[in-house]
Amino acid sequence: MKIGNYTIDLVDTGSFGLDGGAMFGVVPKALWTRAYTDPDDRNRIPMVSRCLLLRSDERTILVDTGNSPQTPAKQQDIYGMEFATASLERSLEALGVGVGDVTDVILTHLHFDHAGGAVTQGEHGALAPRFPNAWYHVQREQWEWALAPSEKDRASFVADQFVPLQEHGRLTLLEGPGELFPMIHVDPLFGHTFGMQSVRISDGTTTLFYPADLMPTGAHAPVPYVMAYDCQPLVSIAEKKRILPQIIDEEWIVVFEHDALRSAARIVMGNKGPELRDAFPMA
Repeated sequence: MKIGNYTIDLVDTGSFGLDGGAMFGVVPKALWTRAYTDPDDRNRIPMVSRCLLLRSDERTILVDTGNSPQTPAKQQDIYGMEFATASLERSLEALGVGVGDVTDVILTHLHFDHAGGAVTQGEHGALAPRFPNAWYHVQREQWEWALAPSEKDRASFVADQFVPLQEHGRLTLLEGPGELFPMIHVDPLFGHTFGMQSVRISDGTTTLFYPADLMPTGAHAPVPYVMAYDCQPLVSIAEKKRILPQIIDEEWIVVFEHDALRSAARIVMGNKGPELRDAFPMA
């Protein structure tokens, strides 16, 4: 896909699973299974970590980095992490991109399933940025929250997966919304976690929207379908109500970072609220 000067690819970094009830909050199981799919025998629903790769003549930009293959075996089992089919580095290599080619990494937030691949561990245990020539861009509020999270979301942050970015001098802290690069906009959100940022690429005609965990799957398009993982679920609802009219009116293409069933879709207003149209298969 091409928007302006950017060639855009989806990057499959592996699959995992999360508790279906936690993913849909107060929505009854009978409804979320119809909207998404049935869970496994541990009540986990299938999910992927789907990143974005944006390439122009000047920059090679990665949006999020998925789970880490170096996650301890116990956690990999709990979350059903699987890297045999796809991994971040193999998917980038298939697109002709090496770790040294990436100039920038935009991290929507620092939860382990979004920032896990940002850092790698060398043979002697030393931690370093996986992309040594890249600047890593995070909202300051998210960075500060990740360093001192609440009891509710502490398990979602793994300091070893992001603190080395600062220690190696590759971290850029952003101060609110704006155009980070030409045609690439970031907008902070506060429902899921404090200072998560969505990414929007637009040339004035076509807009691609990467909402991260505001809408992790296409089944989360309806306003009340928000996660129990959200720090402020009522804020998530308000954020969706604010942004969905523009998504619908301007026919944005929305990429669902965790959806194992479809990679992207446009959203329209149906009889019962927002619903998917033109859903694209997983890529």
